Amino acid sequence: MNVTPTLLALLTGLITGALFKFLGVPIPAPPELPGVVGIFGIYVGYKVVDYFGVGVDLLSMLGLAG
Repeated sequence: MNVTPTLLALLTGLITGALFKFLGVPIPAPPELPGVVGIFGIYVGYKVVDYFGVGVDLLSMLGLAG
């Protein structure tokens, strides 16, 4: 397993977060642990559905797929 992209993403996030704080602007993410855990939950839920191979094509169902 190649961890380089993960480490680069972490480094990019750390630099970006530091820059946002330095500039005094709010971050475009939940600033509290429950929000971060919620995002992690979204990721895990996505992976679970992907693992089981279930789902629907919502755009096709709505007639929006091209």
